[in-house]
Amino acid sequence: MSDRYDSPSWDDEPRDLLADEDAPVQAASEATEISDLDASSENVLGGWPAADSTPVELEGDPAPAEVPDVEVVPEAVEAPVVDRVTGVSEHAPGDLSVPEGYAVLEGETTGENRRVGIVVGRFNGDVTTELLASALSELDALGVARESVTVMPVPGAFELPLAAMALAKTRRFSCIVALGCVIRGDTPHFDYVSAEAASGLQLAGIETGVPVAFGLLTLDHADQAESRYGKGAEAVRTGLEMADLFANLRAAAAR
Repeated sequence: MSDRYDSPSWDDEPRDLLADEDAPVQAASEATEISDLDASSENVLGGWPAADSTPVELEGDPAPAEVPDVEVVPEAVEAPVVDRVTGVSEHAPGDLSVPEGYAVLEGETTGENRRVGIVVGRFNGDVTTELLASALSELDALGVARESVTVMPVPGAFELPLAAMALAKTRRFSCIVALGCVIRGDTPHFDYVSAEAASGLQLAGIETGVPVAFGLLTLDHADQAESRYGKGAEAVRTGLEMADLFANLRAAAAR
C-alpha cells in the first residue's frame, strides 16, 4: 500500500481533480495515449435482394445461377428496460457516437489496483441487501479483491451523502458506491429524502474529487425493485469507469 493511503487528509477544501497529491485514484503506470477515433471502420450495411425480386428471363437466355439462401442476422441490440407496472420503456437504445477527428479520453471498468468504498442504507433492507449483493458480485467479477472493499451501512438513504463524503475524504478509495432504496408513500417524505440524497451524493463527489456512483432506487411501488437489483452492479461499473477516467486525465495533463 502506498504512503498516501497511510496519511488520510480530512480537510474541508474542494479538491483539484488534476492535482497529483492525494489523488483519489491511482494514476496508470504508463500514460494513456489520447488518439483520434479510428477512421478505418467500414459500413457493412447491405444484404441479399428481397425474395420477390426475381430477375426477368428472356427467351433463349441461359438459366441464371441459383443463389443460396442466406439468413441475414441483424446486429444484436440490447433491449431497453421496461417498467413492469406502466409498460413504458425507461431508456432509449443505441450507443454514443463521437464524430471523427476528435481526441477522445475515456475510462474502462477495470478493477485492477482499485479500492472501493460502499455506503448502503439499512432501510428497506430486503431491497438494499440485493443491491449490495449485486454490487459485490460485480466487484469480484471485475477483479477487485475483497480486502480492497469497505462496506459502511447507514440508517437510510438520507445518511448516504454524509457517509460517502466521509469515506471519500480519507483519500483511501478510488471511488465510492452509494446504494439505497426509497419508496413513495402517502406523504411528501419520499420527495424530500430522494432529492436531498441525490444532490448530497453529487456534492460529495464534487467536493472531494472522488467519483461517487449513484445506486439509489427511487420507486413508486415496492414490486418495481426486483427488476432493478442490477443497479448495484451498474453503480460499480460507473464508479470504476470514472476512477479510470480520472487517472487517464491526470496522466494526460501531466504530459
